[in-house]
Amino acid sequence: MRPARNRNAPMSEARVVDPDDSKLITLARAARARNASAEGAAVRDDTGRTYVATTVDLPSLPLSALQAAVVMAVASGAEALEAAAIVSPVPEVRPSDLSAVADLTPGAPVFLAGLDGAVHHTAKAT
Repeated sequence: MRPARNRNAPMSEARVVDPDDSKLITLARAARARNASAEGAAVRDDTGRTYVATTVDLPSLPLSALQAAVVMAVASGAEALEAAAIVSPVPEVRPSDLSAVADLTPGAPVFLAGLDGAVHHTAKAT
């Protein structure tokens, strides 16, 4: 099991993220580019495994990229998340995305990066 990190740091306007969180952003950007999707997302579970997804836009199954990444983590046996990242042109994390992460780990950080990979918003899953 990985050592716990300090999650008490302010989360409102984080611009610099640690290397593990930066990896999530890189993975989300790569998935978004590979699939030519509107959004890419990645999550890291409490054992350090990462799960990556893009937006799912099927008539019977619409999922945001982050919701899809959470589904992949849960389907693989994850019970808790350390962090999540979204690469998207939207200005804020959607409440439904925060809820999906909070279902596993309330308070987990969710990083929102622009299409260039720069983090411009960080929220806590609620």
